[in-house]
Amino acid sequence: MEIKKSLLLILVLLCVVVMAPAQIGRPSSRKVTIPPEKSVPIRITRFDRPPVIDGKLDDEVWKQAAVFKDFLQTQPGDNIAPSRQTIVMIGYDSRFLYFGFHCFDEPNNVRATVAKRDNVFGEDNVRIFLDTFNDQRRAYVLGWNPLGIQQDGILTGGDDVDFSVDIVMESKGTLTSDGWTVEVAIPFKSLRYEAGKGKLWGLNIVRNFFRFNDEMDSWMPQSREIASQLSQEGHITGLEGISTERTLELIPSATVSETGTRVPALPPGATGLDPGRLVNEPLHFDPGLTMKFGITPTVTLDMALNPDFAQVEADETVITANQRFPIFFEEKRPFFLEGIEILQTPLQAVHTRAIVDPDAAVKLTGKRGRNTFGFLVASDNAPGNFSTDEKSDPVNARFIDKNAFIGVLRLKRDVGKESSIGMIATSYNFIEEHNQLLGIDGRFQVDPKTVATFQVIGTTSRRCFFAPEKNEHTPAPTDPCFVNEPTRNYYRQGNGFAYSGVYDFTGRNFGWIYQAQGQTQDYRADVGFTRRLNTNRQALYGRLSNDPDPKRKIISWRLQGGVDSNFDWQGHMQNWGAQPHLNLQLHRN
Repeated sequence: MEIKKSLLLILVLLCVVVMAPAQIGRPSSRKVTIPPEKSVPIRITRFDRPPVIDGKLDDEVWKQAAVFKDFLQTQPGDNIAPSRQTIVMIGYDSRFLYFGFHCFDEPNNVRATVAKRDNVFGEDNVRIFLDTFNDQRRAYVLGWNPLGIQQDGILTGGDDVDFSVDIVMESKGTLTSDGWTVEVAIPFKSLRYEAGKGKLWGLNIVRNFFRFNDEMDSWMPQSREIASQLSQEGHITGLEGISTERTLELIPSATVSETGTRVPALPPGATGLDPGRLVNEPLHFDPGLTMKFGITPTVTLDMALNPDFAQVEADETVITANQRFPIFFEEKRPFFLEGIEILQTPLQAVHTRAIVDPDAAVKLTGKRGRNTFGFLVASDNAPGNFSTDEKSDPVNARFIDKNAFIGVLRLKRDVGKESSIGMIATSYNFIEEHNQLLGIDGRFQVDPKTVATFQVIGTTSRRCFFAPEKNEHTPAPTDPCFVNEPTRNYYRQGNGFAYSGVYDFTGRNFGWIYQAQGQTQDYRADVGFTRRLNTNRQALYGRLSNDPDPKRKIISWRLQGGVDSNFDWQGHMQNWGAQPHLNLQLHRN
């Protein structure tokens, strides 16, 4: 009965959001006209010598650059004149792509700090969207604040940007008497791309003023009738004669350690205070090697032998007391970040943090034509790594110094102009724990305002399953689930199923999203991340908004709300909620 009520509530809201445009009148519409000079590809100039990256645009070579100007305010205004002018210059040579930004403003009003990498929001900044395959599905998002602090991420479909990715580039910014300037040099070997005669790259440039009501200025006009940013990009051409060097990067490491244990100093049976003594084990030498090989500008091979991730930023401390579900930690290790967007799917079938301490790993990722692929194999030492005390426990004898073997295969093909379909397969094997996963997924651009995505996954596992509905029992010591106390863990084979679906309509003044996701009780993705089992979630959200106008006292308003519900596969309600919101944008934020 509870599930019927929840689904009925979602159905009612669905009827409301579908019928809303007819009730409130036809939403306003404004045709966006692309100027003739921006509707054709802009040819980028090849520099005869590189500029000095010092934040000053005083090098003579910048006079040869292709110039991008006449920006338009797209937020809160709708393709109107910007508050301040912006001029961008682009050039290249055989090894680097160069950007020069001249952002006009009053120097005393420029907002800039020595921010942490990627944290350039909330202050003045410029960003480029660089679609190096011109497929309108994936783009680098590279940004800088007035001091040249860098931001880098990858946009894959929709508006989701993964800022965990870091690329190598050089940038410098400086304040000037008429605003601020930034110079950037991006090595081509830091990018994945297709270039040469006749090849096009998608491009858009955006400037953000925090103090001007979070104003956004765009080089290309942006229509609020179109949901996708990349489908509204401009294009550049002329990137020829690039040095396609097969880059080989080797990072060796070596760790020397010594551990000691305090043991009794007095013989057995002796009386008196035992001062103890420290017994050191032999020195332990731990070498490692990480390698990156750029086979082509579109394909990269990564290899690791006992890699050392000690230099990687540590996770923030999280209190896990009374935590019912696992906590997600993003990937930060460079070896796994290369091509990570290729392995990402709606159901997180792959989360490389599941590979904790690889003795050896090989990864091949890239794109050829319309086909994107990723292949990863690893031997993980972590599951068989026990402390000295744990090694003395006979229960752990069969696991000691054993490795888990992990494999991932990802294939995806572009379909049509902006759609794609793909498959993913993973395998995890460790002693008595085996998990195999196979799934298909797709993203379809139904029309300029509507996107539909889906994923379905099937899994089969041979492992310990927790069965709280069964009586406690004590497995035999040879049972893989033996834990020396009564338990409800049972070693068996289990087959699972998971699904995900999203239908997203994003109009100018009206939009709605329907989301559905679920996993059965025996679903396991041992190479991925799953927050909850035996659950289904249905959600529906709607939005109604006006056209922002920076001349009004209330620049914009947005009324949005939604309902969502969770229930298990046995028909029991787990939770439901409703979320109404009214957002007002006022001057000075």
